[in-house]
Amino acid sequence: MARFGMTIPFDGVPLHAQREWFEELADLGYTDAWSSEANGTDAFTPLALAAAWAPGLRLGTAIVPAFTRGPGLMAMSVAALAEAAPGRFAFGIGTSSNVIVEGWNGVPFDDPYHRTADMVRFLRQALTGERVDMECASFTVRGFRLGRVPEQPPPILVAALRPGMLRLAGRLGDGAIINWLSAQDVSKVVPEVGAGKEIVARIFVCPSEDADTVRRFGRMAVAAYLNVPVYAAFHQWLGRGSQLQGMWDAWKAGDRKAATAAIPDQVVDDLIVHGSAEECRAHVQRYVDAGVTTPVLAVMPFGIDLRQAVRDLAPAQAG
Repeated sequence: MARFGMTIPFDGVPLHAQREWFEELADLGYTDAWSSEANGTDAFTPLALAAAWAPGLRLGTAIVPAFTRGPGLMAMSVAALAEAAPGRFAFGIGTSSNVIVEGWNGVPFDDPYHRTADMVRFLRQALTGERVDMECASFTVRGFRLGRVPEQPPPILVAALRPGMLRLAGRLGDGAIINWLSAQDVSKVVPEVGAGKEIVARIFVCPSEDADTVRRFGRMAVAAYLNVPVYAAFHQWLGRGSQLQGMWDAWKAGDRKAATAAIPDQVVDDLIVHGSAEECRAHVQRYVDAGVTTPVLAVMPFGIDLRQAVRDLAPAQAG
């Protein structure tokens, strides 16, 4: 069965009031609900609620930063959710960024590749219930044993942008999580992961035919992300450097207004799916055709009603 996910929780709605929203997702044909973690909710709490409120959905984190929890706490959090939703939880982990890790959490953003690899190796062992004694590049663990071992350890997916992390996702993980890329970019990214792996793509969508409004707000979102060093390097690798150089130069000079204005319409149109709901669904299908196995929509409510957008974009509306 084809997978089709939605990002939770929904903005502008108190978490305690989202039960009906979560329950409706399965009725609309969504198969998955995926959380994220930046400066809103943590990644696990919305999924814990979804585990109880919407037992038909698979749940996933996209993503939990590898730096902001210690190894033991990370294992406990992952195991608890795997126990709450047996067989329907996928754990997504990644480096995150210097902004979130160092700027917001006060944790040095040192050697992110090895931190992520070390955490994945640790979790593989810890989730079996074995005693873990582990000395690696980014941490040392002595004598940890998980007290509650999940009946079904979850698959571990690694968030990845450039070739090194994409290959790590294929080698150590059960798949990769990708975002902020176009449908055309997928064909460059997926082969780095390798065959037979799950590819989760977080796809930013706004079902609106008001292109001017989408592009105006979309430029702000693009500027906020693509000036972060890891995303800037990603888009250089994808070949979008010439289109974004004006933004990067103005941002570096401290002129945020000019940086936002310098983003071409084509970049917004490539990275944020917009148009009618039917056009959006067709655009998302292009990601799937290029190699994405699990598209996960993140609705950007630029002048639209969020709940209606969730309904309009639903797989049940297709055809």
